[in-house]
This record gives sequence, structure tokens and C-alpha cells, in this order.
Amino acid sequence: MKKEKTKIKYDPDADVLSMELSGGMKIDYATEAGNFVVHFSKKNIPVLVEVLQATQFLKNSNKEVMHTSPMAARALA
Repeated sequence: MKKEKTKIKYDPDADVLSMELSGGMKIDYATEAGNFVVHFSKKNIPVLVEVLQATQFLKNSNKEVMHTSPMAARALA
């Protein structure tokens, strides 16, 4: 089976980061958890993940990495 690459897109107007995990599969339903929306196929396979308010999420993630990992902070400096 051929492994597909994850497609990543960013919509600056909506501030949404989208990651297409299973290209070509049809979305049957979606579940929202905090700033994440995960879209699934009928077979419960994740097809698409969206990060809402992506800019703030990434800023907070970067701060958390810098705070919890001094080695990562030095590497990114």
C-alpha cells in the first residue's frame, strides 16, 4: 500500500491550519475538541484535522516547548 503524504494548508483569513491525513477519503462526520476539529470517514479513520485559532495555538505551543525544554530553547535560539 502506497503511503500518502500529509497535506498541510493554512487559511490566514480564517486562521485555520488544516492537515489532510487520508487523501481521497470522504468525510462522514467531525468531532470538535477545544481548538481542534477532526473529520472522520465512515470507518472512523481520521481524514482531516483542523486547528482553529492556529496562530495563537502555535505561539502557545512554542512557549510551552521553550519553558519545558531548556535544550530545545537553546537549539531554537
